[in-house]
Amino acid sequence: SFRFNVKTLTNATMKEFWNFLKNEHKISKDYPEIYKEVKDCQSVISQRSNNTLVGFIKRLKVFFSWCIEEGLISESPLAGFEMPTEKYGTPIYITKEELHTIYNCDLSDAPHLDRQRDIFVFQCCIGCRVGDLMRMRKRDVQNGILSYIPHKTLNDNARTVSVPLNEVAMAIYNKYISDDLAAPIFPFIYPQEYNDAIKLCLRMAGITRMVVVLDPLTRTEVKKPICEIASSHMARRTLVGNLYKQVKDPN
Repeated sequence: SFRFNVKTLTNATMKEFWNFLKNEHKISKDYPEIYKEVKDCQSVISQRSNNTLVGFIKRLKVFFSWCIEEGLISESPLAGFEMPTEKYGTPIYITKEELHTIYNCDLSDAPHLDRQRDIFVFQCCIGCRVGDLMRMRKRDVQNGILSYIPHKTLNDNARTVSVPLNEVAMAIYNKYISDDLAAPIFPFIYPQEYNDAIKLCLRMAGITRMVVVLDPLTRTEVKKPICEIASSHMARRTLVGNLYKQVKDPN
């Protein structure tokens, strides 16, 4: 019988919502019939980390702030709501030497992986988000410089980012471009398929060094091969991490 009415929500409701999000993986197993009735609902709910829970509440916080600005409510039901802070481990990234090893790995027997590897190495060279990478066109590169506006910050900070393509990035760019200026630089890929391919490419290239990462659920340190935690987002850290090491004054 519950209805989400922004005018009647209280701090106690938010605490109940937090507990629901925290325990939904158990609830979904105890009441599977409810989840079958909900359209487009996942049949299996995974346990959520505190970082994920905080992300939910932050988005609600923005919504309630808008409600106050619009005069729908006078006070946010999240006022005084206490929650843990987000915690992240040390950023893990691929070294320049490892990146060259991945790029030079012979994957000719697996053309599909060879293509995904090239896309990943190119992304490491420019440090963009995967969504921006898939929107890039041949016309975005002029005189060896790639220019684009990051889509995530388009509405708040629509600044053009210009990235000079190094020798490796330029070689990959020339390998895939077509005569059509409006054509994507790379063939379309599904994000999860891309992430799985990245992990496999690293393993096949022998990039398996152990790294210490923070388990998001237990918040304890665990050791894993870097190939197991690799993803498209690691490309952003790889560019920044390797540039950061070359700066005389990190501050």
